[in-house]
Amino acid sequence: MKYTRRFEAALVFASQLHNDHFRKATEVPYVTHLLGVASLVGEAGGNEDEVIAALLHDAVEDQGGQPTLERIRNLFGDEVAAIVLGCSDTDEIPKPPWQQRKQEYIKHLDDASASILLVSCADKLHNARSILADYRQIGDELWKRFTGTKEQTLWYYRSLVEAFRRRGVSARLVDELDRTVQAMEDLVRQSA
Repeated sequence: MKYTRRFEAALVFASQLHNDHFRKATEVPYVTHLLGVASLVGEAGGNEDEVIAALLHDAVEDQGGQPTLERIRNLFGDEVAAIVLGCSDTDEIPKPPWQQRKQEYIKHLDDASASILLVSCADKLHNARSILADYRQIGDELWKRFTGTKEQTLWYYRSLVEAFRRRGVSARLVDELDRTVQAMEDLVRQSA
């Protein structure tokens, strides 16, 4: 599949939205996460709308809520906007409590479209890979970056694996997410 100018516009828009942002407690530009998620979606057979949504999946949650969603809808259409909204655990400012958001997000996956599930799974896989790599580097200091505790974070990612598997998301992505979460769980047990 060849991407159109819509993809190029989404790439520029995502880069502009997240230009001054970095991955939590690092100097890694945030856009690298968006590119990683888009790559995973494309490699799993995602269509252009899904790849564009992957580039923009954090825009509503982290860059302005509903007004940003309307910009996405106007620029890239209803389907992209629906996927982006479906990948957001909240559009409320300030955000509700962490545990509540995560429980509601997992429940929401039971009724999510195949496109939302694909982009969400790719996002969670990219995040889990980053967490695992950083945990190998800095150990338990990693958990201070997050709102949820170590135990809550591991619960969340294990619950996501179960939800994605239950919904029949790309076995390639779910299996890789499962292996990554298992590696995190193993390292945590070894360090206890």
